[in-house]
Amino acid sequence: MKVLGIETSCDETGVAIYDTQQGLLSHVLYSQIALHEEYGGVVPELASRDHIRKLLPLIQESLDQAGLQKSELDGVAYTLGPGLAGALMVGAATGRAMAWALGLPAIGVHHMEGHLLAPLLETPRPEFPFVALLVSGGHTQLVKVEGIGQYELLGESVDDAAGEAFDKTAKMLGLGYPGGPILAKLAQQGVPGRYKFPRPMTDRPGLDFSFSGLKTFALTTWQTEPQTEQTKADIAYAFEEAVVETMVIKCRRALQQTGYSRLVVAGGVSANLHLRRRLQEMLQKQNGEVFYPRLAFATDNGAMIALVGALRLEAGERAELNFKARPRWDMASLGAV
Repeated sequence: MKVLGIETSCDETGVAIYDTQQGLLSHVLYSQIALHEEYGGVVPELASRDHIRKLLPLIQESLDQAGLQKSELDGVAYTLGPGLAGALMVGAATGRAMAWALGLPAIGVHHMEGHLLAPLLETPRPEFPFVALLVSGGHTQLVKVEGIGQYELLGESVDDAAGEAFDKTAKMLGLGYPGGPILAKLAQQGVPGRYKFPRPMTDRPGLDFSFSGLKTFALTTWQTEPQTEQTKADIAYAFEEAVVETMVIKCRRALQQTGYSRLVVAGGVSANLHLRRRLQEMLQKQNGEVFYPRLAFATDNGAMIALVGALRLEAGERAELNFKARPRWDMASLGAV
């Protein structure tokens, strides 16, 4: 089954084609970073307008890359939520209209389920069951995964998501946009041990996260220390180390609580190389396995939407002709496949 996937939940326009027999056939992506850089963050109306400009050419490029005509598709998938309402409407309206015009089945995909299952695009694929750490600019969640659509939330951030905390801390330090990757790169120049940041909510039971206090700790440190480039790098190192170690501790607890030996890490922050290294070390000590999407699929992309759409369409799910974008959408409400 060949399924076209469309992702427009925020500031990336992604299109891909996934074949349940042959795997990923094409993948194209346009990022709006340059558009939003001067504002220091995503401007929703500008994001929606840029999706409108870019989506149809990217659909054609994806078809050309796969060597397919529209008539050879078997289904269309699009991100229905969560995300920015206007941006979601662009992809959902285009995808649903395209499916109707071609007489194809369509399906609205949950954005975070796309991230959660993105490692299934890789070889080897993780087998069910596993614990998933979904970590991005908008979400930090630990999820017990027994199968597709069988999700139990184990813990989540009670305030800022990890990616959001990275971006806000980078902004406080006067770094560029997007701040998270820049802060992570700067941290490589930091001196270990100069500053010791707290590990929030690790001194109590439970699997919830809290990262907002680390922003305040970073700001206070920056304001009370000599404001040099080396100080900035040292704060970046201490901040990243605190966030990463906190997530490692919580992942270890989640694996112990479930008795599982497999961990899936997905979402934009899963591209953080320090996080990947520390989790790999932890799982090796426990004789477990950790799985990630490739770096190109860690951030928002159409491939993960095409994959999930193909799996759900193949299982017989279908979207109604009428639809409504879902900026907020509980993943636990999804049906099992």
